[in-house]
Amino acid sequence: MGDRPEVGRLVRASADGDQAAWNELVRRFAHPVMAVIRSYRLTPADAEDVYQTVWLKLVENLDSLRDPEALPGWLRSTTMHECLRQLERRRRTIPVDPQSDEAAKQPSADDIEAAAMRAELRVALRDGLAELSEEDQALLRLYALAEPYKNVSELLQMKPGSIGPTLGRSLARLRQTRALRRYLGTPPAAEHQKGGDRLELAPLDR
Repeated sequence: MGDRPEVGRLVRASADGDQAAWNELVRRFAHPVMAVIRSYRLTPADAEDVYQTVWLKLVENLDSLRDPEALPGWLRSTTMHECLRQLERRRRTIPVDPQSDEAAKQPSADDIEAAAMRAELRVALRDGLAELSEEDQALLRLYALAEPYKNVSELLQMKPGSIGPTLGRSLARLRQTRALRRYLGTPPAAEHQKGGDRLELAPLDR
């Protein structure tokens, strides 16, 4: 993703109308932006809408970015915000055909119980992630997607050798969030159970 001074230079040049600098920004950050979008499991059409919206917002804010060198964090935060907005809009407008076969299906009691447990876990994970820093959230979402360490290293600008230890600390912080403690029924700073580092993070349906 490049070093901070170079990113800052590209942002300032883009704000001055340098098309080559803008093209370089898009080339550098297109994949990280799409990686965040993929983590929200949007439909292809919604993902494309969010992608375009993020770049439009960057165009609108090039002149007003307080710290041009912090563009990667700005893009990540903006993309996450737009994904959540898109999901909220989708929840309000999901069409239902009462004549469809799906509408006529009656789930069993076991299906309902299993779905309720999955929903409870997803809510706990969603709320727990919201308590963490953006850095922890980004790493844990990539972990949930089973991204290779090479991709994680490139996306988050981390040394490959530091990903494992950092991931362990992020998972530990996730387990100690209020939301996860309530779900797991554990007190603060509880001892980790063997294998606890494999806390399931996917899918995080919203």
